[in-house]
Amino acid sequence: MREEKDKDMTLKKTIGIAATLALLPGLGLAQEAAEAAEAAAAAPDITPYIFTTLLFLIGGFLVFWMAAGFAMLEAGLVRSKNVTMQLTKNIALFSIAAIMYWLIGFNLMYPGDGWWIDGVMGPWFSVTSLEPVGLGAADAALDYASAGSDFFFQLMFCATAASIVSGTLAERIKLWPFLIFVVVLTGVLYPIEASWQWGGGWLSEAGFNDFAGSTLVHAAGGFAALAGALILGPRIGKYAKDGKVVPIPGSNLALATLGTFILWLGWFGFNGGSQLAMGTVGDVTDVSRIFANTNMAAAAGAVTALILTQVMFKKPDLTMTLNGALAGLVSITAEPLAPTLFGALWIGAIGGVIVVLTVPLLDRLRIDDVVGAIPVHLIAGIWGTLAVPFYNAEASFGAQILGIVAIGGFVFVASAVVWLILKVTMGIRVGEEEEITGLDMAELGMEAYPEFSKG
Repeated sequence: MREEKDKDMTLKKTIGIAATLALLPGLGLAQEAAEAAEAAAAAPDITPYIFTTLLFLIGGFLVFWMAAGFAMLEAGLVRSKNVTMQLTKNIALFSIAAIMYWLIGFNLMYPGDGWWIDGVMGPWFSVTSLEPVGLGAADAALDYASAGSDFFFQLMFCATAASIVSGTLAERIKLWPFLIFVVVLTGVLYPIEASWQWGGGWLSEAGFNDFAGSTLVHAAGGFAALAGALILGPRIGKYAKDGKVVPIPGSNLALATLGTFILWLGWFGFNGGSQLAMGTVGDVTDVSRIFANTNMAAAAGAVTALILTQVMFKKPDLTMTLNGALAGLVSITAEPLAPTLFGALWIGAIGGVIVVLTVPLLDRLRIDDVVGAIPVHLIAGIWGTLAVPFYNAEASFGAQILGIVAIGGFVFVASAVVWLILKVTMGIRVGEEEEITGLDMAELGMEAYPEFSKG
């Protein structure tokens, strides 16, 4: 009996030891899982970093697509003998902007604590460095988005300001003086004035508000274009000696319409990306609200221009309708988040009115703006900036006017100085014969439509 008990005890011990040994790996895995959970809890949350970086990248390539929109719009609104020149200018100005914004502009616009002149100017020639390859998750979470995505997104705004100038001065400006102006505008002028607000400069401290750049981008580009138009003068034959305005139709309204739709699409990145964050439910909701308001303002501007041209001219005008949509987009850009949909509608509608009334006014002043960029970007940009306090309680009309005057005065005067220097040193306008022949053949030696007669 005793031997049987001893055998039974030995069997139980053996089973217990075997069971314990069998549980050891599980206990080890449980301990490893606990340690992993503890490490995960201590690790930073990289989700906001990932989604905000994604917002910048998607918004950036949508705004890049606006470069195609400007190219198509301008190609459609100039005569066929000048189409190749406009296409050349648009791809060249974007490429120059990309290089100059890297070389000088980005650090001039976002100096951090490195202001050379407090609140006004940051360091030049401070090369932007991107994150190293294989950046770890913990390091990535140290900032709200990648420097590469931030640089890429902001570059697109810089290039947009230069695109605005191209259309106004079409059909009579030389290629190389224009591109030299683009170097100065994208490398120096735009980054300086944009730093006053977006770089944490003095306008930001003064309470100025411009969400996505109605004044900082669009009106600034419009002021540069206005200075150039005044110094360059109108096209041959645009204004008769008796003061009559001679219409000069564009070559391809289908291209102009395509360009407008491309710009409309790109504007969702322009305004939506300017939320500058997509790491929370609130941020994503705000982006969707910005999209809806942006779309409403564009639609209201187009419909208003369509109806108003029917009333004023007895026939609807397609080019005015296209520019009405763009003016609605520019108008809502200063504050696309705060308004209701009805607010976006009436803000955009006034943009459409501005286009229809301002285009004839410029002609009476003998200011030749080939594509209507001054009414769309300058005047509607000012209007959109002034409309901000209607829905943004933090904004005041005084601060908004201060920003418009400061940015407008700086860009207009500085641009005029650059244009005058170029005019004196190398000339900015083609000769009369070259203008009549067309810049495609005179400046480039190639035509966009060689199989058709010149228009």
